[in-house]
Amino acid sequence: MNAGTSVPPRDPALSRRDVLLWGAVSLAGACLPAPLLAATRPRPAKVRSLSFFNLHTEEALDTVYWELGRYRPEALRSINQILRDHRTDEVKPIDRNLLDLLFTLRTNLGCTGPFQVISGYRSPQTNRMLRRRGRGVARHSLHLEGKAVDVRLEECPLWRLRWAALNEGRGGVGYYPRPQFVHLDTGPVRFW
Repeated sequence: MNAGTSVPPRDPALSRRDVLLWGAVSLAGACLPAPLLAATRPRPAKVRSLSFFNLHTEEALDTVYWELGRYRPEALRSINQILRDHRTDEVKPIDRNLLDLLFTLRTNLGCTGPFQVISGYRSPQTNRMLRRRGRGVARHSLHLEGKAVDVRLEECPLWRLRWAALNEGRGGVGYYPRPQFVHLDTGPVRFW
């Protein structure tokens, strides 16, 4: 097939020819010298930035939170503030691994819009109140530790955010299509 040639949609079942082709491509890749393979990997970002819009407080933040190999304390404080428990105004440090996951997802998806925040850190008081109101709120939620966030990503369909997070395999991924958000956390790998 020539580059740029459009191929009509096919039956998703793999043919024998498809299997042989994929096997040949895989074998060819395995034979490439390591320096050539390393050159094809994306280079790590020199800076990491995130954008947020808190749907409850209407606060917005666009910040570089990591550069020159270090996290920027003032940016982390700003992120902690926008992801605070909006009901009690209590602030807790947000897990840096969670921030890195959000950065990776946004970058891999090619979306430039902000994460719309439904819930970041949750105080014990708020968590108890939400548990009393309805189902689906864990007694020992990772929101209590600043290790979870409920978000959607502007310019990105919710299902794409979910699949990108599942492909990362870096924590919990909860999919809530009706209230329109994805739960992301840095706990054990699991999904619902």
